[in-house]
Amino acid sequence: MNINISNTSGEPIYVQIVEQIKKLILEGELKEGEPLPSMRNLALELRISFMTTKRAYEELERDGFIESYTGKGSFVKATNKELYREEQIKQIESLLAQAGEKAKKCGITVSELHEILDFVTDGEDCE
Repeated sequence: MNINISNTSGEPIYVQIVEQIKKLILEGELKEGEPLPSMRNLALELRISFMTTKRAYEELERDGFIESYTGKGSFVKATNKELYREEQIKQIESLLAQAGEKAKKCGITVSELHEILDFVTDGEDCE
């Protein structure tokens, strides 16, 4: 598992770990039932505190992406299609908010934004 930590990103390290593991799961690079590195091994590999990896794994478990078993480790949880959809919607909302702010600064109307969205999606549903 390849996780890159940036000390200059402004995001806490545990958040960077959470986001990158979520991405690997959502993109199918980490499969259902696949074991994650132990918290200690990940901490050693990334040269960070054990408590940081523990916090990241706890958040991933709370969000429904992994399940942990005492003495056995942490594993990718069965994919929940609704959870996947919600995560994707959250990311799209963030991107659209950025586009909306940029459009406001440039004087682009909502109608023009709709036209742009129709153009980039070929006017089709994104299924």
